[in-house]
Amino acid sequence: MKLRPAWMDYILIMAGTSLMALAIKGIFDPVSLVTGGFSGIAIIVKNITEGIIEGGIPLWLTNLFLNIPLFVVAIKVKGWRYIAKTIFATIWLSVALWYMPEKNLMPDDIFLASVFGGVISGLGIGLVLMANATTGGTDTMAAIIQHFIRHYSIAQIMQVLDGVIVLAGAWVFGINRALYAIICIYLVSKVSDGILEGLKFSKLAYIISEHYEEIAKQIMKELDRGATGLDAVGMYSGEKKEVLFCVVSKKEIVKVKDIVRRIDADAFMIVSDVREVFGEGFIEEHQ
Repeated sequence: MKLRPAWMDYILIMAGTSLMALAIKGIFDPVSLVTGGFSGIAIIVKNITEGIIEGGIPLWLTNLFLNIPLFVVAIKVKGWRYIAKTIFATIWLSVALWYMPEKNLMPDDIFLASVFGGVISGLGIGLVLMANATTGGTDTMAAIIQHFIRHYSIAQIMQVLDGVIVLAGAWVFGINRALYAIICIYLVSKVSDGILEGLKFSKLAYIISEHYEEIAKQIMKELDRGATGLDAVGMYSGEKKEVLFCVVSKKEIVKVKDIVRRIDADAFMIVSDVREVFGEGFIEEHQ
């Protein structure tokens, strides 16, 4: 399979963390949205220390300071190869938070701030995850904890850690801000998932017809796609049947339906979503 150049991963990390920094510094911090992670802690720390230090402790400094001990532990527990890209991503996120100007991009509408902040942050996280990296924080902490507590998954531990941070944000900024933060967290999850899975999204068709040979021939001819015949038995009639199994792109499924209707209007057809397809004619897996 075709491999993605290693330098491309670092380009993705730089682009992704820059988008995350834009969302954190330009949207979340000005309106006090704590969406979990060490960036959420950084927003809380900045707010609490504003009375002690002019402007409060900078976001980039808190983010970097909290991650350093985690990296030391992670290298010992997981090894250098596991954490190398994450260290780069965390450093670049801190750099982006440092150089990005302080400007409120959504000053008048906290709902729009939570929506657009979630979308921008989700895009950034999705790009970082595509590079097989994270930005440290609760991701790394959860991985370390899971190393010692095997009966909980990393996702479960992350939910608890981020939940505690969001509750801390609710205590500092009020429950109203926390509820908007939940909207934002949902959008971050959906957008980042879409970035990771959208390119690999396809359609699967099961076709039951007496004219399966002709349908398969037309699919191969008109779409240049393969079709697999599966032996089946109708449990009501007891008759042997042939079921066509065919995976196509989202655009091509419309043509498949047209072919089936044209050849056999009485055909039985099931169409479902396919998350990932690897192989000739589809997305090739990068290693």
